[in-house]
Amino acid sequence: MSVEQPLWRALTGYRILTALYAIALYVHAYGEYAHPLGAGAYMLLLAGWMAFSWRMVSSAERCTKRFLIADLSVAIVGILLTPLVDTDQRIIDGGPTLPSIWTAGAVLGFAIKGGWRWGAVASAIAGAANIVERGAFAQNTVHNVMLVWVASVAIGYVVEVARASERTLARALQIEAATRERERLARDIHDSVLQVLAMVQRRGVAIGGEAAELGRMAGEQEVALRTLITSGLDRSGPPSGARPTDATPSAGPAAPSPLATARAAADAAREAADAGRPSEPLDLRTLLAPFAGASVSLAEPGAPVLLPAHAATELASAVSAALDNVRQHAGEGAKAFILVEDEPDAVLVTVRDDGPGIPEGRLVDAEREGRLGVAQSIRGRLRDLGGSADLDSVPGQGTEVELRVPRGRKDAS
Repeated sequence: MSVEQPLWRALTGYRILTALYAIALYVHAYGEYAHPLGAGAYMLLLAGWMAFSWRMVSSAERCTKRFLIADLSVAIVGILLTPLVDTDQRIIDGGPTLPSIWTAGAVLGFAIKGGWRWGAVASAIAGAANIVERGAFAQNTVHNVMLVWVASVAIGYVVEVARASERTLARALQIEAATRERERLARDIHDSVLQVLAMVQRRGVAIGGEAAELGRMAGEQEVALRTLITSGLDRSGPPSGARPTDATPSAGPAAPSPLATARAAADAAREAADAGRPSEPLDLRTLLAPFAGASVSLAEPGAPVLLPAHAATELASAVSAALDNVRQHAGEGAKAFILVEDEPDAVLVTVRDDGPGIPEGRLVDAEREGRLGVAQSIRGRLRDLGGSADLDSVPGQGTEVELRVPRGRKDAS
């Protein structure tokens, strides 16, 4: 709902109540009018106009400029008709005009529709009509005119500020959605295409000959692709001299096929949710089991660790990216340890290795160069799940990555 919609609803209620009030004033002072039948004819016009137009101010789309002019005209006619049907003494004593305070509703319609400028012009016209009706600049008349003028300008200004804020918010939400989608695509590309290109580049250099040329071309394509997918993430692209072998997270092997199977299960669960069918949660232990081996130890609870399909596969993908970093930078002989903890309010997965650790400032340099392993494949995934990824590394003492996913969060699975 638009931020100004409550103002239109309030204006609708104001017009109805003030129209009834004007009619009640006429009935109460019926015998005091010089020409009560003439005043009654205007009241019938006002009642018929309200019956015809009360829904016209329920929204900005229905409240057209033509209607606002007609609405203000009805009020002006009532003001200028007052001296013809009322007595001079009542007018001198400050008696109300025929439309009374209903006139302010017509003025406020201009303010809400067109802002403070429209409101100022409409209130000036209504004020001039009131002064003509009195025949002089009476103090109470000028006082009422100034009140309506200030109120219409203030409300018009508030409406303009609210509209500008709403446009800014809508634009910010669009940018945020586009950025998150770009980051998601960047993670997927990092976990698949970039790692394959890095592997081709390394194998080509190792084999030599024509394969070396193929590896060189694969390396160039990796750098170009990194530049493309990081150009919109508030980072500068990789330096012109950067080589794929400098990558912090990119050169590990692709995710195991069981993880790809789990992602397919998550896609099926998402499709079931879109179709209105209940989706089954996944056991995180089954997704992490393929990573266990001679160099990777897995410690897990004895009971299933259930998470929504999307959260489980994204968490397993983050673990895969952390293990890729271990294989790439800690060396083939390094050992990794995965610890899964199922807490009442969150699921924690800790990935620790006994490698040499990460030099100070290396992660910042890697992110600036477009290396997405930690920034997107790990931290980005956990951020999108509403969780966190904390990395602790001491040179010479290994690296520890703690991944935390809260429970009870409505997931997009």
